[in-house]
Amino acid sequence: MYNFALAFVICAAAFIIGEVVSTLTKAWIPSVFVTAVVMLVGYWTVLPTTLVSDSMLIPFGSTIGIYLLITHMGTVISLRQLKEQWKTIVVCLVGLAGMCGLSLLVAPLIMERELVIAGLPPLTGGIVAATLMRDAAAAAGLQKAAVFAITMYCIQGFAGYPITAVCLQAEGKRLLKEYHGGDALMTDSDRAAVKSAEAATAASAAKKKLIPPIPQRFDSAVVVLIKLAIVGWLATQLGGIAFPGIGKISGAIWALVLGILFTTIGFLDANSLNKANSYGIMMFALMMYVFDGLKDCTPDMLKAIIFPMVALIVVGVAGMAIMSFIVAKILRMSFPMAFANGLTALYGFPCDAIITESTCTALAQTPEEKEYLMSKMFPSMIVGGFVTVTITSVFVAGVFATMFS
Repeated sequence: MYNFALAFVICAAAFIIGEVVSTLTKAWIPSVFVTAVVMLVGYWTVLPTTLVSDSMLIPFGSTIGIYLLITHMGTVISLRQLKEQWKTIVVCLVGLAGMCGLSLLVAPLIMERELVIAGLPPLTGGIVAATLMRDAAAAAGLQKAAVFAITMYCIQGFAGYPITAVCLQAEGKRLLKEYHGGDALMTDSDRAAVKSAEAATAASAAKKKLIPPIPQRFDSAVVVLIKLAIVGWLATQLGGIAFPGIGKISGAIWALVLGILFTTIGFLDANSLNKANSYGIMMFALMMYVFDGLKDCTPDMLKAIIFPMVALIVVGVAGMAIMSFIVAKILRMSFPMAFANGLTALYGFPCDAIITESTCTALAQTPEEKEYLMSKMFPSMIVGGFVTVTITSVFVAGVFATMFS
C-alpha cells in the first residue's frame, strides 16, 4: 500500500496540521514548529526515515526549487519601499550585527563552535538560511550541526513572538496616547503607508522598464518560471567563480542579488512565483526537504542540543536588544519599535504581518485608532521582515557556510 503517492499525502498532512494550529493560535504557535514535532515523533514511531525521499520532493526541493525560491525573493522586494523605511533598514542591520557579534564572542565559551556557526544564520532569518547551513554542515560531516540548524529554525519563533508582542503593545499604547493627546494627526501619507506594499508594487509595474514586458497572451506560468530558472542558472555559474581577494560568493547570494537586479530592469516579473501560481508547491517542497534532516535526530541527540539552542537564542537576542537600544537613541526612534523590527528575523513574513495587525486590533477601540496604529507600525514591520529574513539572512548564511572548513 505504501508508495510515493502515500508518502506525499503523509508529508502534506503533517504540513497542514502545522498550518491549522498556527492559524487557530494566530501564529503564536508557529506552523514550522508543529510540523517539525509531527515529523520528529513520526520518525521515532511509525514513519519511515525515507518518507520525504519516497515522496519525490527531495530532488526538486534541494536543487532547482531552492534557487527558484531565492530568486523569487528578489522579485518581491520593493526598492522604493526600502528607501522610504531607511531607519528600519539601519535598525535591522545593526540589530543583526549585534546578534552575530555577541553570539560569536560569548557562545563559543559555553557550546561547540560548530553549533554556533550552524545555528546563527537560521536565527537571523528563515528557511533558506536554515537549508544552506544544513547542507554546509552535512557536507562537512557535521550531522549534529546539520540537525541543530533545522531545530533552531523550527523553535526560534517561540522567542520572537512573545517579545515582539510585548514591544508592539508598548509601542501601540504610546502611539494611542500621542494620538489622543492631539500630537498626532492621521495624514494622507499615513493612510498610504498602510498599503505601501501594494502601492510600491503598482508603481513599480507602471514604471517603464529597460526590458519591455512580454505580451500578456504569451506570458504564461511556464514563461515566468523559465525566466526565474535562467536567472537561477546564472547565479549558479557566478557562485563557481573565485574573485580575487574575496573568493567564491555563494550562489544563493547571487540568486537574491540577480533577482532584485533583473526585476528592476524588467526581465523578471514582480512576485514571480505567485504570478505563476507556484509559490505554494515550491515552499512545500523546500520545507519538506528541511524537515527531512530531522530523520537523523535521535532522542539522545535532541537532549544534547537543547541547552546550546536555548543559550544561543538568549545570547543572540540580548546582542540584538543592546544594539537596537543604541541605534534607536541615535536615530531618535522608539526602542520598542526598533527592537520589534529586528526581532522579525526570528519569524519573518507572514508572521510579522499577523502579529502587528492582531496587536493593532486588540489595542484599538475605533476603526480610526486601528488605522492610525497600522499606518505607524505595519510598514516598518513588513520592511523589517524583508530586510532580516529575505535579504540579510541569505548573505549571513552564505558567509557562515564557508566557516566549517
